[in-house]
Amino acid sequence: MTATIRDAGVFDHPDFDGHETVSFATDAASGLRAIVCVHDTTLGPALGGCRRWTYARNADALSDVLRLSAGMTLKNAAAGLDFGGGKAVILSDGKPANAQIWRAFGRAVELLGGSYITAEDVGTGQDAVDRIAETTAHVRGTSGDGLGDPSPFTAQGVFAGIRAAARHRLGAETLDGLTVAVQGIGNVGAAAARLARADGARLIIADIRDDAVRALSDEIDAAIAPVATVHTVAADIFVPCALGGALNAQTIPELRASVVAGAANNQLSDDEDGMRLARRGILYAPDFVINAGGVISIALAERFRTSDAMRGRVNELGHVLGAIFDEAEASGSLPVDVAIARARARLEAGAKSAA
Repeated sequence: MTATIRDAGVFDHPDFDGHETVSFATDAASGLRAIVCVHDTTLGPALGGCRRWTYARNADALSDVLRLSAGMTLKNAAAGLDFGGGKAVILSDGKPANAQIWRAFGRAVELLGGSYITAEDVGTGQDAVDRIAETTAHVRGTSGDGLGDPSPFTAQGVFAGIRAAARHRLGAETLDGLTVAVQGIGNVGAAAARLARADGARLIIADIRDDAVRALSDEIDAAIAPVATVHTVAADIFVPCALGGALNAQTIPELRASVVAGAANNQLSDDEDGMRLARRGILYAPDFVINAGGVISIALAERFRTSDAMRGRVNELGHVLGAIFDEAEASGSLPVDVAIARARARLEAGAKSAA
């Protein structure tokens, strides 16, 4: 096992944002190749999931984890959690992970001495975090100490945020009669689609997995669109729940929705995309606010011990987003800028109290 802290090659990386540590971990026996980024620990140890993914290039993995970890700092701060931001990625070879990989990753986390607390994410699950817990205490959401899979709580927060956005932009108290287009129907996207359908929405869904999209279509009576063009369909609300970068200079002009509110991380490809959405009159729910339900569920599992209690806490994200929308409208600011300012204000207050 080797771990290199602050590898000099990352300092000039365009996605490097003053990260406190960037660690590279390998384990020949299991085949582990991982990167762990601790972005900011002002509010507490960095909490963020471990993503296992197949990247076209190693450089893509580094970009992903740098951006995701910085996003977790904003997410945890905006959600009112006493945790900093961090993230990990395990580079996948496309084969199923073995138990040795998870244990090796746990040892890499343990080397960081508690500055980073891991949890599940895309490509990991309950069995993975239970295996990780065999070699480190710095893990949340295990079968023994949590409420289980955080994705239903992420979806609950997204649903609360969708309703808040629909209320603000469309004057609708429910989704009854509105058309909602969901891009990506993994655990979170599918659960959010079910909640929207139960609230009366008409659904259009898309995913790269044909079998999954057909099964969900039959279950909730949803139309199907090609995954590459679902953002172009006529809908009241577009819900991106796949990987990041879905909103960019090419796709934003093609949108036909009044609201964008989804679970994907890093939805905006660059800093100009928030303004591009605003120029088109599209209300954007900042991703790091609306998708915080999952991290809330693992951070506060000891306080909100039942699923019903946790759903109540997560539903507060709707009120948070409503306040962000109101402030942005009153000040002529972008919702994403208001959300970032609120998160940074909390970080600054935490830094002052620690001084």
